[in-house]
Amino acid sequence: MKKILLALSAVAAMTGSASAADLAARPYVKAPMAAPVANWTGFYVFGGGGGGVWDANTGTQVTGTGVPILPLNVKQGGDGWFGTVGAGYDWQFNSTWVAGVFADGQFGSLKGSIQDFNAGPTAIGVGTIKNDYSWAAGARIGYLVAPNVLSYVNGGYTNSHWKGTTLFDNQTFARTGLHTDSFDRGGWFVGGGVENNLNIFGISAPGWFMKTEYRAAYYSTKNISERFDANNALNGTDITFKPFVQTISTSLVYRFNWTGPVVAKY
Repeated sequence: MKKILLALSAVAAMTGSASAADLAARPYVKAPMAAPVANWTGFYVFGGGGGGVWDANTGTQVTGTGVPILPLNVKQGGDGWFGTVGAGYDWQFNSTWVAGVFADGQFGSLKGSIQDFNAGPTAIGVGTIKNDYSWAAGARIGYLVAPNVLSYVNGGYTNSHWKGTTLFDNQTFARTGLHTDSFDRGGWFVGGGVENNLNIFGISAPGWFMKTEYRAAYYSTKNISERFDANNALNGTDITFKPFVQTISTSLVYRFNWTGPVVAKY
């Protein structure tokens, strides 16, 4: 009996060892990786350039009384180029939305013409007026269409400077003896654009971005008083001027604490 039990135990031991040897080694499974994320929170600076156009509702009126002089309203316009610089701060408040504040300045030459229909018995006084610089401060909010690409809209306050002009007779091209002074005009703007990281085509450019932006600025009416060249006295006529300026710019942006896209660790 004892011999039978010993034989059965030996068979069971050998069977267990063979089964264990037949088992395959457990494969190594790597932990899943998180999708790339980026951190847009932080300060940035930018600089670039672009082009713009403006048009203005203009008219002529009596200084002080505001009595209009025919024709009542004429549309004038101009165009040109500009450079821009600015700075801002963005805050990424969830995985896809970014909000921020910024300020910038534009300098260049958006140039067109203005007219005075009361410059003489038959002549029209014509001058060249130029928006040589402006500045803006506002806020923007954007959506991350990709970790490195922000599509945004913005808006805020803007102020523009317009240079004075000398008025010429539109028939003889001689000076009328009248001029206008420089002035500032405030208003508001709306716009939008796209900003993307420059890590493209195999180029490594951490912190460097490019943005392209459209902006429309609406300014309040200015009564531009005409003055005599000889003594700078008022001649009793104002040119009413209400400009609307549209610009498109492309800028190079540097973000000081750009950390994305990064991969979350487990």
